[in-house]
Amino acid sequence: MTKKSKGGKEDKKAIETKSKSVSGKSQKQKKPVEKEVEKEVKEEEELIQESGTDSDYDGDSLSGSLNSDDFNSDIFESEDDVTQGGTEEEDGGDGESSQDELLVHEGSIDNEDGDDGSEQIDSDNNEEEDGSDEGSDRDEAVEESDSSEDEVAPRNTVGDVPLKWYEDEKHIGYDITGKKITKKERQDKLDSFLASMDDSKNWRKIIDDYNDEEVELTKEESKMVRRLLKGKAPHADFDPYADYVDWFKWTDAIHPLSSAPEPKRRFIPSIWEAKKVVKLVRGIRMGLIKVAKPEEEPEEGPVPYLLWEPASTSDQKNKNLTYIPPPKLKLPGHEESYNPSLEYIPTEEEKASYELMFEEDRPKLIPTRFTSLRSIPAYGNALKESFERCLDLYLCPRIRKKRINIDPESLKPKLPSRKDLRPYPNSCYLEYKGHTGAVTSISTDSSGQWIASGSTDGSVRIWEVETGRCLKVWQFDEAIKFVAWNPLSSLPVLAIAMGRDLFFLNTELGNDEEQEVIKEMFHSGNIPEPEASVAAIVTWLQDELYGGIKIRHFKNISSIDWHRKGDYLSTVMASGETRGVVLHQLSKKKTQRLPFKIRGLPVCTLFHPSLSYIFVATRKDVRVYNLLKTGLATKKLETGMREISSMAIHPGGDNLIVGSKEGKMCWFDMDLSSKPYKTLKNHPKDITNVAVHRSYPLFASCSEDSTAYVFHGKVYNDLNQNPLIVPLEILRGHSIKGGVLDCKFHPRQPWLFTAGADSIIKLYCH
Repeated sequence: MTKKSKGGKEDKKAIETKSKSVSGKSQKQKKPVEKEVEKEVKEEEELIQESGTDSDYDGDSLSGSLNSDDFNSDIFESEDDVTQGGTEEEDGGDGESSQDELLVHEGSIDNEDGDDGSEQIDSDNNEEEDGSDEGSDRDEAVEESDSSEDEVAPRNTVGDVPLKWYEDEKHIGYDITGKKITKKERQDKLDSFLASMDDSKNWRKIIDDYNDEEVELTKEESKMVRRLLKGKAPHADFDPYADYVDWFKWTDAIHPLSSAPEPKRRFIPSIWEAKKVVKLVRGIRMGLIKVAKPEEEPEEGPVPYLLWEPASTSDQKNKNLTYIPPPKLKLPGHEESYNPSLEYIPTEEEKASYELMFEEDRPKLIPTRFTSLRSIPAYGNALKESFERCLDLYLCPRIRKKRINIDPESLKPKLPSRKDLRPYPNSCYLEYKGHTGAVTSISTDSSGQWIASGSTDGSVRIWEVETGRCLKVWQFDEAIKFVAWNPLSSLPVLAIAMGRDLFFLNTELGNDEEQEVIKEMFHSGNIPEPEASVAAIVTWLQDELYGGIKIRHFKNISSIDWHRKGDYLSTVMASGETRGVVLHQLSKKKTQRLPFKIRGLPVCTLFHPSLSYIFVATRKDVRVYNLLKTGLATKKLETGMREISSMAIHPGGDNLIVGSKEGKMCWFDMDLSSKPYKTLKNHPKDITNVAVHRSYPLFASCSEDSTAYVFHGKVYNDLNQNPLIVPLEILRGHSIKGGVLDCKFHPRQPWLFTAGADSIIKLYCH
């Protein structure tokens, strides 16, 4: 027989003698608690007998099994080891914790026992204190408090991160100081099996993978597990059969809560509920009612949320929902604070710069500093913003549109090859040098043999196109703003605008008959007196220096344009407001105002190539007026740009090109709509001028970025077919300073003239 079995028999004998001594005492002094104690003693005896027979280690059982037999046997073995303190050979296995507790209970019940009982209890308690490895203070703390705050905080601080993410790493996480927790070396399966065979407490040990530690259950924890396996409360001091406490006061109650008898329907199954259940069962069997199957959870654990996954392939999106939640308001930042830092408060210079900005570019809120909340004024746009927010929430439809997979290449317009669109200017052929200042304007005569140019040095020059020879030079005191050649080949007259003066000069390039007509026009008779409404605007004078005609205006001239018949000329004064556009008739030396009111500050004008219409461009819009009728504009073209700089009309008269000071160019099809058909954004800087060829399907634009863009623009006679616009070439060559100030096409050849701020005129040919 083993030691444990011998010790069990001796303990059994000791318990029997003690129980007899207890029963020998007077029955009158026993309390009801003794019955419970005796019941526990019997249970302990049965467990001791079982442990005596089953305490030997079974080689086939694995370590860490949770069978009740193993618990009963091994718990008592561990208690023997703890209480004996390694003195099993000397004492023979006496001093189990259960027997000590029993003696303590008996001593507390029989207070009138002799000194022998008290001495025995004290000696047993001393032996238990000396032999226990866990410590009495720790046992009391465990028994007294079951709060989660008493638990030891985990050493690993990675949270709910799965440990499989650390499989390939040398550590399993980080401690509270931020240092890595390195993995401990694990034993082989054979070594761990042999170690578990030698260790009798191996069933108590559990490996904590989270903290990489080996945890051993304490004596109190093992007792709690044993009680749980028996279906009892974990703590021994818990009374499951406590006396019922009647919280209702019956002393003052006269009537019962309800004296009605229990109805019979409470004890009989409902017929209607049974019929409803049968109906549901039939619907499920026939397939009319589909029961949603529970979603199977993944075996590997929760799938991590992919933060950068596109919304179309995300599994987190709502199923079969096209509703998009309303946008959330932007949270206030430091700028919205009533007392922001000094770095957020703009200076006076910055505030002045805000006033010069456009309204859409201006910041909506300028940070202001207040000493207290009491001094903050009411917000002026509170009602407006709340109303707009309500419109966004209730009236704006938020529907998720289905994505259509389209090849981006298929969306590109199928444009013809540039080789098929030849000829067009692509290389510099000739340069015209002679001006000392920036060339502001150029103009070609109707034959294409001569070209006139004006510069800021006050000179006007006439060049031969094919040779580059300077034929004639006129010198003035002011910078030249605009030059324009008369469109009639039989009337070689050049109009020159500078400051407030407009000159008509004879170029002396025609034959003798044409020269006689020009001289008779310039010098015949006196100039008639203008009307009262026009006298304050212009004054006709005779130019004695160059033998021409001079017209003095009341404001500076910004643009001029000839009529197709060569007798009328329109003059634009940007600061003239309603009197900013006037028409001059050269044959009668007469000036007249437009028969309608101009809305806005005029920028430039154009005559229709075949009809009696005039295009007047203000800063943002272009209005078309009929010269034969007085009244409102026949059409208003909305460009949507900040400020218009120039415009040119197609020879057909139905298409208009408008350039702006923000680098955009608009193509208007007036038969199609009053809004742009195409808006081209090519130049990074302001567009200075646009031009359209008379016979070739070409148009061009020049800008302050020192480049000129050439486009193919073909207009079809079929109204169902839209115009074809194809970019062809970017012409460079002028210096960066100042850019290209003007561009004009040759009237008969696909050539382009450009005038730059570098005082050079370039001819680009195909």
